[in-house]
Amino acid sequence: MSNRSQIKARPHAALAVLCTATFVASLDLFIVNVAFNAIGSDYHSASQSDLSWVLNGYAIVFAALLVPAGRLADRFGRRAAFLLGLGLFTAASAGCAIAPSLWTLVGFRLAQAAGAAILTPSSMGLVLAAFPGPSGARAVRIWAASGAVAAAGGPVIGGALVQANWRLVFLVNVPIGIAALIASVRLLQESSDPAATRLPDLTGAVLLAAAIGSLALGLVKGPDWGWTAAPTLAAYLASVVGVALVMYRSARHAVPVIEPALLRVRTFAWSNATAIAFSASFAANMLLLVLWLQRVWNWSALDTGLGVAPGPMMVPVFAVVAHRLQRRLGSGAVTAIGCLMFAASVVLMLTSLGLAPSYASEILPGLILGGSGIGLALPEIMSASTSTLPPDRTSTGSAIVNMSRQVGSVLGISVMIAMLGTPRTATQALDNFRSTFWAIAAAGLVGAVLAFGMTPRTQSSRTALEPVAETP
Repeated sequence: MSNRSQIKARPHAALAVLCTATFVASLDLFIVNVAFNAIGSDYHSASQSDLSWVLNGYAIVFAALLVPAGRLADRFGRRAAFLLGLGLFTAASAGCAIAPSLWTLVGFRLAQAAGAAILTPSSMGLVLAAFPGPSGARAVRIWAASGAVAAAGGPVIGGALVQANWRLVFLVNVPIGIAALIASVRLLQESSDPAATRLPDLTGAVLLAAAIGSLALGLVKGPDWGWTAAPTLAAYLASVVGVALVMYRSARHAVPVIEPALLRVRTFAWSNATAIAFSASFAANMLLLVLWLQRVWNWSALDTGLGVAPGPMMVPVFAVVAHRLQRRLGSGAVTAIGCLMFAASVVLMLTSLGLAPSYASEILPGLILGGSGIGLALPEIMSASTSTLPPDRTSTGSAIVNMSRQVGSVLGISVMIAMLGTPRTATQALDNFRSTFWAIAAAGLVGAVLAFGMTPRTQSSRTALEPVAETP
């Protein structure tokens, strides 16, 4: 098989199919937030900490499988992987739509995440192979923009669907997925990397998922179990042991989940640290704001979706601004400014929020400022993370930083759920929400501090990479 995918007859039509699949997978990361409250109302016996696994379970599996799935696609064929991932995601979406219980829904969400983790890197590989040379950069930007469109449209689309029934949030993926599968069979031809001969560390991926899941379990169940209770401490211990085992295997495996040599590249390491902090703040703020609008102000899902939409709409606009500022200030400074703007937006909202709804004065200014900050920070985190890596490590580096984003999301949502608790009065709700917003702002500030390490030094970091010792 060739390293390049020859798209049958119409590469731009194939690009549209690949972008559609990526759009649907990305949409699922944002659309479920608006449905969170409706899902909880339907499953009456579910606690808020249990409900959090609808979001956290997806992010954990996606994070753990993203890197090994990409490497398996390179070895066995990107088209085959793309079809498998899209088929699994579509089937799991149908399962989510008919799930009779919360834990059945969580189970199908895990399958959804596995499908998304398989189709995402394989679709990018197919795009690059279909558009060789200078046209590849433009095609990748279009492919990446599909995710940005999903972020901007997710709240509104989700709100409209939830208004009818929250199960439509998942059911809508089925006809789109089936149509994309049919088109993919007709348009895509196989592609693989002849150099990818070894299997990735799947055991390490399972250990990573267990480690992240154990930490999330300890955080969300801590208030119920007690922070010093045996189950809570056991969860934290399992997380520490899991991380240690992942690092041990990564140092010895030929194709590890996290390549230690990459972490010796200064820009890459700091970009991942920034991604974790910023994503924790971003994911927690997104869900907390939705819960505020729906549970305290009693807004409908549609009103909530329309209400939060101005924030994501600012992201693509300021992504263009970030690209221009980066040339003058450097990636680290631009990202730090974006993180600071996001943290300031959270403080602006929390200091003005009241029990009586006043959207124009209490929510909208913070949304616009926060969306602008995200537009500055997120694209720079992604681009800076691979800017000093050699070409043959760029795809792996991109997958790892996306993994870090998902890990940050799990941590942010878990801490948010633990801090928010279950307030019984309006006054207690206001106090709990404000305290949680302060923690979110603090995470944004941590991201700003870490971001200054992202700017590459004058001497390229590519020479810092050394081959990983290959052992059976």
